[in-house]
Amino acid sequence: MKAALDRALNVLRDDVRAMSPYQVHSAAGLIKLDSMENPYRLSDDLQRALGERLGRVAINRYPAERTQELAWALAAHTKMPAGKALMLGNGSDELISLLAMAVCKPGETVTVLSPVPGFVMYELSAKYQHLDFVGVPLTADFELDEAAMLAAIERHQPAIVYLAYPNNPTANLWDDAVIERIVAAAPGLVVMDEAYQPFAERDAMGLMARHPQVLVMRTMSKFGLAGVRIGYLMGNAELIQHIDKLRPPYNVSVLNAEAGLFALEHAEVYDRQAAELRAERERLQAALASLPDVHAYPSQGNMILVRVPDANALHAGMKARGVLVKNVSGMHPLLARCLRLTVGTPQENAAMVAALRASLAEAGAR
Repeated sequence: MKAALDRALNVLRDDVRAMSPYQVHSAAGLIKLDSMENPYRLSDDLQRALGERLGRVAINRYPAERTQELAWALAAHTKMPAGKALMLGNGSDELISLLAMAVCKPGETVTVLSPVPGFVMYELSAKYQHLDFVGVPLTADFELDEAAMLAAIERHQPAIVYLAYPNNPTANLWDDAVIERIVAAAPGLVVMDEAYQPFAERDAMGLMARHPQVLVMRTMSKFGLAGVRIGYLMGNAELIQHIDKLRPPYNVSVLNAEAGLFALEHAEVYDRQAAELRAERERLQAALASLPDVHAYPSQGNMILVRVPDANALHAGMKARGVLVKNVSGMHPLLARCLRLTVGTPQENAAMVAALRASLAEAGAR
């Protein structure tokens, strides 16, 4: 038995066997503020309406027209410029993987470049396709290091430059003039990842309209449908047409497509939720400012990055008090002693601040 298993394991790629899996921690019994989810559920009336609508979906058939209708509805919702096209993904993660597949050229050295710290899937998806990944450190205050970015682009000639706008986990937007110069210097695609666009004061749609090499990637997860797994990529129609060839033909289920269409038909509900979360973000920033030894960074997302005296101890202390946040202190040296706090409901935010305050006091008493 062991010999057979060893032979089976030996056919797997060595680098895959050596990789660590993406960690999703259990939040059972905890206030879940670690994943930037929208904390608001639909009203009882809308839940019933959605349930009845999903019950009528022909789940005995493969997805077809309905997913195309979702793509059209998203294009209209975003006011996508003329001459652009939109493709759907099973979340943004699949789109990032498809982009890596699209630029992978066997026998050639192909590079993906992004500021770091940033979204981990840029690097992971590059490695899955045997692409080189170049991470360019941000400045100490998490701004783009323009000189370093331009130098890295000149040296490595990346096929893809990812710019998360706002960035994850730092939650900030970057200087638009710097981004314009990066776009001008990039020899390939520039992907503006706008996962947190509902909470930001600016977007990159104008940038995409001006530059054919700029793609804008968004998700319905932060819109309020994290469990539905719908991402979408917009850009030059010819570029999208070629990338879309790699998409599995039925990657978005009919149930997910119907849920997405339902949400867009009730966009005003989700707009109100986003407005409430933006207001809660400001109240949470004020509460964090009153805590000793806590530095909260400016945010344009539904998360706030904080630097604390001991991230490991405070993460454990908050979890012991029933609140789960994200400990990002080990992701990159620039994130030393940092926690990432998701903005929740008023009640959840109050519990999070109380847990953080009590954990700070406990750590200080030791």
